[in-house]
Amino acid sequence: MDTSLPLLLRAAELAELARSGAATALCTACRPLLHPGWESMPGGFDRALLRRVGSLREASGAEPSLAEYHPDGTDRWSAKAPISPAHHPYNLCDVWQCAPCRRVYLRYTEYGGYYQDERVRWVDPDLVVG
Repeated sequence: MDTSLPLLLRAAELAELARSGAATALCTACRPLLHPGWESMPGGFDRALLRRVGSLREASGAEPSLAEYHPDGTDRWSAKAPISPAHHPYNLCDVWQCAPCRRVYLRYTEYGGYYQDERVRWVDPDLVVG
């Protein structure tokens, strides 16, 4: 994986990137990731099919906020939860694009007491706020 600092994307840039990817036909490569809400990265998925194109993480080194943004009563797992780059868990995400079709996904790692779970969410451009 590329270890250089990825480009910091703001909400408008993320939405535009997602719109360009959503306009393409869905390919078979990323079909297992196309979920409207957060899911665990499918076991056996070939991560080499995704390329990192940016990040929503501030490079300042400041501790990211754990505050979530749910003005319409959604929760983190809701398919219609807004994608707000300034709020948790989006402020922990890198932005990835399917190499074959350019569809855009967010990824972050959830750390629990005894586990790590890599999460992925397709970016619906209509849900990006900020």
